[in-house]
Amino acid sequence: MSYLNNPSSPSKGLNIGLWVAQVFLALMFIMPAFMKMFQPIEALSAMLPWAGQVSPIMVRSLGFIDLLGGLGIILPSALRIQPKLTVLAAIGGILLMVSAIVFHLSRGEGSVIGFNILLIALLVFVAWGRMTKAPIYAK
Repeated sequence: MSYLNNPSSPSKGLNIGLWVAQVFLALMFIMPAFMKMFQPIEALSAMLPWAGQVSPIMVRSLGFIDLLGGLGIILPSALRIQPKLTVLAAIGGILLMVSAIVFHLSRGEGSVIGFNILLIALLVFVAWGRMTKAPIYAK
């Protein structure tokens, strides 16, 4: 059944909003992932001071986690293969951002958590929207 014929189905605008949020989130996870995984730690610490103050393994691991999150927020929905994994990726992203906020606050870097909060809001929107309101395809 199509969205147009079913009044209980979500609006096309909501679905578009979810896709825009998912693409934005994917970029916000994937771009830093490559930086954390492949840039020399010295160059990375010039942009992210904490990167020079933790073990390189932690920095590389966080990059890999970011990459998985970015791919998970977009690929299951886009490929229509286990789209419920998008919801799980969004929940994982929320947990990652909460951890980042705790990390930054513990270091006295409260001024940098605004972007983490924005990402949490978008991740909650995607998790909610893909779980309840706008499945990838009509059943």
